[in-house]
Amino acid sequence: MAGPLFTGSITALITPFRDGAVDEKAFQDFVKWQIEEGTDGLVPVGTTGESPTLSHAEHKRVVELCVEAAEGRVPVIAGTGSNSTAEAIDFTRHAEQAGADAALSVCPYYNKPNQEGLYQHFKAIHDASELPILIYNIPGRSIVDMSVETMARLAELPRIVGVKDATVDLVRPYRTRAACGADFCQLSGEDATVVPYLAQGGHGCISVTANVAPKLCGDLHDAWRAGDLDTVHRINDRLMPLHLALFAEPSPQATKYALSQLGRCANELRLPLIPVAPRTEALVRDAMVHAGLVN
Repeated sequence: MAGPLFTGSITALITPFRDGAVDEKAFQDFVKWQIEEGTDGLVPVGTTGESPTLSHAEHKRVVELCVEAAEGRVPVIAGTGSNSTAEAIDFTRHAEQAGADAALSVCPYYNKPNQEGLYQHFKAIHDASELPILIYNIPGRSIVDMSVETMARLAELPRIVGVKDATVDLVRPYRTRAACGADFCQLSGEDATVVPYLAQGGHGCISVTANVAPKLCGDLHDAWRAGDLDTVHRINDRLMPLHLALFAEPSPQATKYALSQLGRCANELRLPLIPVAPRTEALVRDAMVHAGLVN
């Protein structure tokens, strides 16, 4: 590889709903707005996109809608993970056929594979398509934590190109760089720690906050690449209350509320997720004011 394949601010997209169905127009309008605001990449149908409650047909349709609306302007990294290897392969093959640029596949949740099981799971996905694959390591949701050693084994495969790291372990990017090489793409999965993650060798962030503040998130990464630390810290200070507010309740509950205030989607989720409580609404509004997103 000649440098990491993906860098900067990459949005973990919400999936808009209206009257219980995917709101296809709102979603494609949202994708176009994200690109206009300076987002560097898009991740449809991850957890932020409420993928656990999408049918397989809806999941695949959202990937197709994203690729269509992006029109090749920024990379589309389709969420294709599952705790069933066969299902993850099916989603990954579909993403490839739909024209996605890469796949993001989560460490299998609930069935708790050991390190060799993790290796074999991702190797099988790798061998089943030609798409570049990012490993999504999020022990807080999947229970299992892929070791740096297992990741280094997987990095030897030509199309395992990086990781979305949601371990919140700020030594991890250094250790991963040492084990996997400087070109192995390291993307933070934790908005509130993005600046120290970059300082430890990260290349970008797959961001929830970028749904609501795509320009600010993009500007932060642009400033980092330019070595303008004063701007990085100024933007980080504006964003930090929003990072925290958007996770005051299970994500993407607060994000859907914030976007409804910006007129980008209805404040509608699928059970078991529900709209946020009034106290969280106030917290999110205050954070949006602090960030300069609303008056």
